Amino acid sequence: MFNPEASGSEIDVRKGLDEVIGAATGRVLVTTFASNAARLQTLGEVAEDTGRKLCVAGRSLDRIIRVAKATGYLRDFPETIDFDTAMSLPPRQVMIVATGGQGEPRAALNRIAEDTHVLKVHAGDTVVFSSRQIPGNEIAIGKIMNTLAGKGVELITDRQAFVHVSGHPGRPELAEMYRWIRPEIILPVHGEVRHMHEQARFAKEQGIPQAITQVNGDIWKLAPGKPKLVGQAHAGRLVLDGDVILPADGTTINERRRIALYGQISVAVAIQGGRLKGAPQICVQGVPVEEDRDAFLEEAAEAAAEAVKKDGRDVEKLRESVRLAVRRAAVRFTGKKPVVDVLVVEL
Repeated sequence: MFNPEASGSEIDVRKGLDEVIGAATGRVLVTTFASNAARLQTLGEVAEDTGRKLCVAGRSLDRIIRVAKATGYLRDFPETIDFDTAMSLPPRQVMIVATGGQGEPRAALNRIAEDTHVLKVHAGDTVVFSSRQIPGNEIAIGKIMNTLAGKGVELITDRQAFVHVSGHPGRPELAEMYRWIRPEIILPVHGEVRHMHEQARFAKEQGIPQAITQVNGDIWKLAPGKPKLVGQAHAGRLVLDGDVILPADGTTINERRRIALYGQISVAVAIQGGRLKGAPQICVQGVPVEEDRDAFLEEAAEAAAEAVKKDGRDVEKLRESVRLAVRRAAVRFTGKKPVVDVLVVEL
């Protein structure tokens, strides 16, 4: 089913961690995926092998350990020590397991690196990344690594030693699981779309009668009867903006992105009987016209005035004409298309 000699196994990871941590002379911190209970078991065994007390940092790790023990796993997991005890013991006697190996800013590893956590690492200590970088996290992980390296901490990844092997099952493991469980329906729920479609195809090859592929937000009724798509739920990332939680792809955040990229111009024009009264007033924010600001404001005001002459009696048409005229002036000066807001005051 699984060839340890070809791709490595958790047994090999234990050997690699034993060698790395056994050779370390200072405090050791290991970061890994909190959900990988098998790796946590390995780390507990390595702590005992190397004569180190184990300290756990991270709420997700605490939760996984608690749930794993409650369901019959991690039965021989060593008793852990608290943060203060970990810092009071000789560094050679301590091993810390911490969350944050993917560069998460609020996770324990980042806070330890930034000296905002009770736990500390110093020159001569070792940090082991018992995981692989998830694509897209390289910059965040690199920042933490550079901060740790600047402290004189030795960094060990799967490139330096055998300290990680994937916890995801391969096709042989999946095929055997399907033979054990013999499900009637498979509905992949994690991964890219191409992964889920391949999973569904593979499952049907293994004799599973029905395979469903879905996207975030799909609501499926699986029983009784045949599976059926019954609705859609809003799905996507949320952001905290001040005291308000908003969709990351919603109107407000998209508008903010446009303003950040292109800048913003406010135009106010006063009209009476379809005629312009006074000069248009223009305010520029974030548009790159520092050296030509006065020239730009003059040209933009002239463009707005010309637009009023053409469409002065229809307010909505006037507003759009002024917006386009001012934006064209900005494009000529900067090559950018800023957000232009127009206020029309009727006297």
